[in-house]
Amino acid sequence: MVNNELEELLLQRHKDVTLFDFEGKQVPCIVVPGQKFDDVMKVIAGKPVSVETNLNILQDGLGHVFVRITLQFSYGNIEEKFLIYANEAVDFFEALAETALLALSSNSQYGNSNVFMIQLPKPERAQNALEIIRKGLHK
Repeated sequence: MVNNELEELLLQRHKDVTLFDFEGKQVPCIVVPGQKFDDVMKVIAGKPVSVETNLNILQDGLGHVFVRITLQFSYGNIEEKFLIYANEAVDFFEALAETALLALSSNSQYGNSNVFMIQLPKPERAQNALEIIRKGLHK
């Protein structure tokens, strides 16, 4: 990545990611603004919903690794994208690979009742992504 590209990606990154304890496991969580979270929940509430989760890894060979997480909901034509700077969130991706769970939460009620949990249907994808991230960080 050229310095301009790196700076642009850093400006676009979603910084609000964390981990929280769920039944003794650390679950990665993307925290979204309360209104955005509420809008998504209003559309999918009470519906049988699956979420296709894609992890697209961008790296420059110089130790900078970004992951674009795309969530495509099966109901409501909802697609959410989050660019995560893996250099700042390795523990997030380690927890994702370990639990195969991803949570969305609102910033007003983080970790409480306003949590939407996503079970990854193919945990090996998160494990493969973690391997690529680790290799990319050590270039």
